[in-house]
Amino acid sequence: MSKRSGKRDYYEVLGVGKKADDAELKRAYRDLARRYHPDLNPGERAEGRFKEINEAYAVLSDQKLRQRYDRYGHSAVNSTESGGGFENVVDAFDDLIGDILRRRRKPKERGQELRYTLEISLEEAAFGCEKTIHIPREGRPDREFVVTVPASSKDGAIRRIRGEGAPGVNGGPAGDLHVVIRVSEHPVMRREGFDVWCEVPVSFPQAALGAVVEIPSLDGMVRMRVPEGTQSGRILRMRGKGVPKSSSKNAARGDQMVRIIVETPTNLSSAQKKLLERFASETGSAVAHPQQQGFVDKLRAIFRD
Repeated sequence: MSKRSGKRDYYEVLGVGKKADDAELKRAYRDLARRYHPDLNPGERAEGRFKEINEAYAVLSDQKLRQRYDRYGHSAVNSTESGGGFENVVDAFDDLIGDILRRRRKPKERGQELRYTLEISLEEAAFGCEKTIHIPREGRPDREFVVTVPASSKDGAIRRIRGEGAPGVNGGPAGDLHVVIRVSEHPVMRREGFDVWCEVPVSFPQAALGAVVEIPSLDGMVRMRVPEGTQSGRILRMRGKGVPKSSSKNAARGDQMVRIIVETPTNLSSAQKKLLERFASETGSAVAHPQQQGFVDKLRAIFRD
């Protein structure tokens, strides 16, 4: 600041160095004039800064005035004594006004909607969860959000976060962020409505004699009794072990349906083969399994007719 005039240094006013060329001066002036133009920023401070910016540019854009200013300071120049500097201000100001008018003519437009795919597990979809996501923003650090996924959410459900989409155009409102829920495939369970299905393999002795086996569920591994004489394909029901029927805390739940698959033994040892042969011998060829016997009876009836 000049002690004699009380004015700030013109280069400081425009935020440029003493070696700035004409293009740099004009660019700095336009940026500052747009920022402090009274029509865009009403107030005494903006009006005072706008006058200061115009005066600085009028002097520095005129080569003769600039040389005198660089040598002797504010006391050596009178911005009104030469029209060249103010002609430069008018030219730059006309460009600025054109920008302002073009901006005002353009209607405000809502920003575009953004879409984010959030993958969660079957258990998280069933009981609800909170997930932190990061949305990249152009020219800024990523924005972080905490998305609440309610219990009983289905694959393809959408959570909307208002005003967090792309920014609006010409001062218009921002769009919304749509978070699409994708439930990843579970290795052994699948959801049907509020029920959960799975297949559980058991051995022939377990199916024949009955057994207690561990099976996967939404609550982790649980124990289930396989009744004596269970046939392959039989469906057992575990009540209240399915998906909650609403997002409320004490909501009723669907069931877990368990399909039993009886495994046929392979690669039998000699001793195991002898045991099975003995079993077959003791049951007798005429003594068939009830389902097998019914099937045979139906075949006989068809061929007899």
